Amino acid sequence: MTPQLVDLVLLIGVSLVTAILAVVWLGPGRQRRPEPLLGDAAVWLFAGHELLDLSDRARLLFDGQTDRPDWDSLCAWLSQQFPDLPRDQARIRDSQRIDIAAGAPGDPSCLTCEWLNGVIRLHLSETTQPQSGGNGLLVAQRRELAALRCAVDKSPYPIWTLTKTGEVAWANSAYTRLAGDSAAPLFNLPRGPQTGRKRLPLAREGEDNRHWFDVSMVPDASGMLCYAVDVDAVVQAEEAQRQFVQTLAKTFAQLSIGLAIFDRHRQLALFNPALVDLTALPADFLTARPNMLSFSDRLRDQNMMPEPKNYNSWRHQMADLVAAAKDGRYHETWSLPSGAVYSVSGRPHPDGTIAFLFEDITAEITLTRRFRADLELGQSILDRLEQGVAVFAADGSLTVTNAAYRDLWATDPEKSFAQLSVIDATRCWQARCKASPLWGEIRDFVATRENRTDWWAEIFLTSGEPITCRIMPLQKGATLVSFHRHPKPLSGEREGRAATADAMP
Repeated sequence: MTPQLVDLVLLIGVSLVTAILAVVWLGPGRQRRPEPLLGDAAVWLFAGHELLDLSDRARLLFDGQTDRPDWDSLCAWLSQQFPDLPRDQARIRDSQRIDIAAGAPGDPSCLTCEWLNGVIRLHLSETTQPQSGGNGLLVAQRRELAALRCAVDKSPYPIWTLTKTGEVAWANSAYTRLAGDSAAPLFNLPRGPQTGRKRLPLAREGEDNRHWFDVSMVPDASGMLCYAVDVDAVVQAEEAQRQFVQTLAKTFAQLSIGLAIFDRHRQLALFNPALVDLTALPADFLTARPNMLSFSDRLRDQNMMPEPKNYNSWRHQMADLVAAAKDGRYHETWSLPSGAVYSVSGRPHPDGTIAFLFEDITAEITLTRRFRADLELGQSILDRLEQGVAVFAADGSLTVTNAAYRDLWATDPEKSFAQLSVIDATRCWQARCKASPLWGEIRDFVATRENRTDWWAEIFLTSGEPITCRIMPLQKGATLVSFHRHPKPLSGEREGRAATADAMP
């Protein structure tokens, strides 16, 4: 075999072997292996929804709650920059490879999704351009960080962090303005992993007043994160409320009226010393904050309220009492077995509270009863007189009459709904008497305020019976008119006047 033929055979053999190897290498039956993960590239490998591996760069970029996100978490995070990212893995499998551009204009980043025989490989290309400043995710993170820093620094509330040794590690502008040049912590906070909120004072140099802050403490790995809120207005309001309550308490303590205030749960919330004096209830019982039924039972045991005829129905009456007091309609007069008389009223207050007022009106009732008894005695005396009597007030209204007057003129002014005047009375007299100028003179005399003196005149009924009419001024402009019957006409003049009572026949 010639050397040329040998070379040809060898060339054909090498070519055949190379072709076979190429077919085997590029054939569909050969499994492709994922490329090794490079530390400076953001790459994620998924088998289904489970993360197989990720590069260091991918771990650095992802800012979720875990270092190893699942498929849904990573897709939700990448969709912020790549809205066209398919969450259905079947699309990636069918396409074998999908290149997705960033959604934001000017962002040159690209996300490549590859299907490698059951393994999905996501590769984030972070092409840096001067106008973009780098990867879009990094730009967004930098913007978010700048916004957070601005929000914390512009906050009107002091925010600072403490080391485990209690030193200030970082503070915002509001804290720095309060601290000034002092490096010591503004507030004396407890050390250790303690959480919660405390109200602490802060005294500034050159100021007599202290400023109050509510300081919240949140421990972290490096020490403690603290927040302070200015509560000067709250402290001043609470102090004003305390002073107002003290003023009310002093005022209530000086009242002679017993005061019992029940809260929305119908428990005694406030009472004054007058209540103890009026009800004879022990102070320790009242300070124990009894409910309304216990309070009423104790009053009943002490005979400090009217004895009910039926105790069971009385319980229902107490419930009605509470309902009436809610509308401010409860007001009763209690006549106690001891003879004392109390005026008890219920008044509604905001927030569902009810105030009961106990007032001792024994003296007033006694005086009223005595006055009424005196009036009844005076009326009975007038009714025993033979002369008819009528008393007119300064305004001309008829105020008092007796039985003889009612019999003489056949009228009862007390049965009239309207207030009778001297004009009404003289018309009644005129209707039952003969004509006389006396009625006009009586009306003029009642209206007169000066030069008033006793005088009398004689009139005749329509039957001819003579009547002696006497007109006498009383105190405060009142006038008394009396009518006296005579069996025979008087001798002398039919009509006369007298300056005093002695001038009468």
